[in-house]
Amino acid sequence: MSQLIDAFERRFYYLRLSITDVCNFRCTYCLPDGYRPQGTRNTGFLTLDEIRRVTRAFAELGTEKVRLTGGEPSLRRDFTEIIAAVRANPAIRTVAVTTNGYRLARGVAAWRDAGLTALNVSVDSLDARQFQAITGQDKFHQVMAGIDAAFEAGFDKVKVNTVLLRDVSDIHLDTFLAWIKPRPLQLRFIELMETGEGNALFRERHVSGELIRQRLEQRGWRCQPRGRTDGPALVFHHEDYRGEIGLIMPYAKDFCASCNRLRVSSMGKLHLCLFGDGGIPLRDLLESDGALEALKTRIAGGLNHKKQTHFLHQGNTGITRNLSYIGG
Repeated sequence: MSQLIDAFERRFYYLRLSITDVCNFRCTYCLPDGYRPQGTRNTGFLTLDEIRRVTRAFAELGTEKVRLTGGEPSLRRDFTEIIAAVRANPAIRTVAVTTNGYRLARGVAAWRDAGLTALNVSVDSLDARQFQAITGQDKFHQVMAGIDAAFEAGFDKVKVNTVLLRDVSDIHLDTFLAWIKPRPLQLRFIELMETGEGNALFRERHVSGELIRQRLEQRGWRCQPRGRTDGPALVFHHEDYRGEIGLIMPYAKDFCASCNRLRVSSMGKLHLCLFGDGGIPLRDLLESDGALEALKTRIAGGLNHKKQTHFLHQGNTGITRNLSYIGG
């Protein structure tokens, strides 16, 4: 099988595929004014057939894991069909989704039946009022019910994404730890990243993940080895807890050295880095099955332009306007 390798000998087994830009939450650190179309209609996102073709190409290039992201991916009416289309590739061992949990309770059983194997849910506070203040939605209990439904549907672990915010998650670490102690949750603290529209918030609310790491290690938490299709999180385990802690620290030294993931946007562009400039168009090669080899060649050739690191330390956020582009 072919393999995606860049000029720095990094191997790419992991695709993050955005299937919509639309989100129904208004998180303060991401889309505080809500979703606003950027000159395209919602019907302009990748179709089911285009998703089938692009994931087939990546599968034949050695991709083993696909994460469906957005926006909020479950807002797509054909979301269950998309899961099944991706899972139909025998090489794809993991099909994951990052969701705000809005439709989790009613949809997760069908998603699992369609082939979903991993689940990330965004929960930035365990206080219902604070959750509403951050997300703009009074849906805390609905999201919690969705996590319960995921376990009932057969998932043996659920990952929970929490953006590190000063005077929010950092001061409630004990509450989070108590929550995961009896349950197989992997709580992932994601360090707030500066974007083109979020400079002021970054200066006000940024907390270094290293501070959380120090507090965890002082309490006996230990870092575990990373698998080749794992994301960027450093995962910590404690013998007294069923749950785990993950830390995603993009400002840490050598953060990019272990990069193993590529991104395709909901409009069909290949992005070599979240904070890169521009993107490589793929959509003209997604119109028919007959362009598969040309599509694979363009994807593989694009890696020649992947840089060794992002430039967040210099304040360069590339084209990333806000964190909705991250997709968990």
